[in-house]
Amino acid sequence: MRESTGKVLLVDDDESILRSLGRLLGASGYHVLSFQSARALLDSGETETADCIILDLGLPDSDGLHVQETLAAAGGGQSIVFLTGRGDIPASVRAMRAGAVDFLTKPVEAETLLAAVNMARQRACALREVEEKKASVVRRLDSLTAREAQVMHLVVAGRLNKQIAADLGIMEKTIKVHRGRMMAKLGVRTVADLVRLVVSGPPDAALGPSPTTIREGNEL
Repeated sequence: MRESTGKVLLVDDDESILRSLGRLLGASGYHVLSFQSARALLDSGETETADCIILDLGLPDSDGLHVQETLAAAGGGQSIVFLTGRGDIPASVRAMRAGAVDFLTKPVEAETLLAAVNMARQRACALREVEEKKASVVRRLDSLTAREAQVMHLVVAGRLNKQIAADLGIMEKTIKVHRGRMMAKLGVRTVADLVRLVVSGPPDAALGPSPTTIREGNEL
């Protein structure tokens, strides 16, 4: 059996389309889950881990573009391939501007569909990798004590050890200890590496506690 290359969610109210596209995608190594309505898709809990969602534009219970908006509001929907039974240029423009991978007209050629699904899978993998890197940065930042976070702020701001010591009112050798521990926890060796790591994290979490804030009872 061919190893699965990703999970595809197939959404169409036409059973014959679900069967034919399901066979095509399954033969290409994809794990396929089929749904006949927008509600079934949204209630499935599968969208967060999908590599691609093949979505019919004209579902009976919801417009496909509305489903795209719903998924985007929940932080997903970046890997949608739309299918439609009619050429709808305004809808296709709207879908692509909202981040859809492709907008295909039925009946769709197998090669065309598989190319679109592969593009969606690559995009999903790239986005997942970015999110995993950000999560790793957040975990490392969260491991810092409040004092280490203060020192990090000031190092990133370009302050020297003696300047940081004066800013915080403690000895320079103590700053060196905190700085060393901070760099080790974050897995960086140079200030340039530290700045790159901080910038790569989410904006609201990148710098931890502010330089003027320290948790009560933390070491100096």
